[in-house]
Amino acid sequence: MSYVESGLDTAESPLLRAGAEAVARGELWEALRVFEQAAETETGDLRLCALVDVAVVTDQLGDHAAAVERFREALGEMSSGARRMYPGALIGLSQAMQNLGDLDGAQEALERARSALDRADAPGDLRLACLVSSTAVALHRQHWWRALDLAVESLDAARRFDPERVGHPLMNLAAAHFETGRWELAQDFAGQALAAFEAVNDSVGVAETRQNLALMYTRTGSFDEAEPLLAAAQEHFEAAGAAHRAGIGLKVMGFIAEHRGRPEAAQARYREALRRFEESGAVIDTADVRLRLATTAFAAGRFEEGESELAAARAIYAVRGLGLHCAQLDYWHAGVLEPLVGQVPGLLARAVDLAVPAALALDAVRYELPDGAQRDTWNRRIVNPALRLAFRYSYLAGDARLVADLIENQCAGTIVDVDRLSAEPPAPLDLFQPFEPPSESAAVQDALQLGTALAAVAAGAGLPVSPPPRVSVPPDGHIALSAWLDAAEQRYGRRVRAERVIPV
Repeated sequence: MSYVESGLDTAESPLLRAGAEAVARGELWEALRVFEQAAETETGDLRLCALVDVAVVTDQLGDHAAAVERFREALGEMSSGARRMYPGALIGLSQAMQNLGDLDGAQEALERARSALDRADAPGDLRLACLVSSTAVALHRQHWWRALDLAVESLDAARRFDPERVGHPLMNLAAAHFETGRWELAQDFAGQALAAFEAVNDSVGVAETRQNLALMYTRTGSFDEAEPLLAAAQEHFEAAGAAHRAGIGLKVMGFIAEHRGRPEAAQARYREALRRFEESGAVIDTADVRLRLATTAFAAGRFEEGESELAAARAIYAVRGLGLHCAQLDYWHAGVLEPLVGQVPGLLARAVDLAVPAALALDAVRYELPDGAQRDTWNRRIVNPALRLAFRYSYLAGDARLVADLIENQCAGTIVDVDRLSAEPPAPLDLFQPFEPPSESAAVQDALQLGTALAAVAAGAGLPVSPPPRVSVPPDGHIALSAWLDAAEQRYGRRVRAERVIPV
């Protein structure tokens, strides 16, 4: 979905109006043809508007690299003082770069957009768009606490500036809560987002939310609930020619087929999804689907193929600084080795080397989450299985000291962060004075009210905590897991322990 709008009256250009109507109907190839014609025949601001529209539709069609080029072409010809087009094009550029996995570039474009919007008369709907896109970057980076803060802030901005766009912050809230283990709350938010998009006849928003909700149901094993949503979304994306989104649908269909015991169908869908992601330049999605291809390869006994797919996926995550993705992949990789560790010489040592640093990195995420309930669900659903695997491999390896250090490390507890508790909260990103715009849609207002209420409940009181301390273990006073902690921090580029040392 793009918020890029010129602010011009499309009545001034029949071509721009016709292109916008084609987009509204979901006819993206027709819209692209019309906008390209407008870019060739219009002049001045109307031509710049057409260039931006070409970039937006190109991105929606899945050709993200070409979209980035078109956004840059448009930005190179427009004044930074263009009230709507300049920040809007930067936000669109950020969205395309996110799709390419260039998160640093996406963040830099958003910073430029924020600077352009830092004035009293800045359009509120673009301010909302900037917040929504910033939330998406935080979600890609798995900075959950930041994503939650931004999503709540963008929900308030939607209420104030653009109620008909409320579905986007609601869906971001759903994604952040789902990834931190609050599945029921996430599904509530997603349901509200779907209702909001339906209320304003946003067919793209409806299709994307159906797909996202289907993905949530799929990951929790509720395949019967997922499939009708997935089919409806896939029909929309295939008809519109949205290759990237259609690829996501194929990947989810492959996952369902895999878990229903149809590995050949699963592999075929994964391969088709991979083809579409590679054509779109959706690099992070290619890594995600390679994980699934590795699953099918390992299950079929094709060990070398599975290892190759995992290595390719991990390289994609690592080069983009996605350390938590790497930790999750290493934990999963360690898990699939379990049936083989007793058969292949040297494989148990490798499994230990994968499982222990990954578990420590996943465990450390808890101090980033904003409240105790989220820390509890993260620990129950993410950390505890990872630590159990680390303990199991350490025991099988006969490494008594490692087992003992893991126990001492887990018994150290959590430290309340007094400095964060007493500090003034950071100023919100949105500094505009509030106003109450009218909205004719009761369904949108219901979504706003319920979404705000759910967000308030989700942000219930919780004490901020520090990163876990290092533990000094008697009788020799060695630091428990010292080498493993260093390995985790080096591999994943994340701080997993504070410098503070406590004795046990």
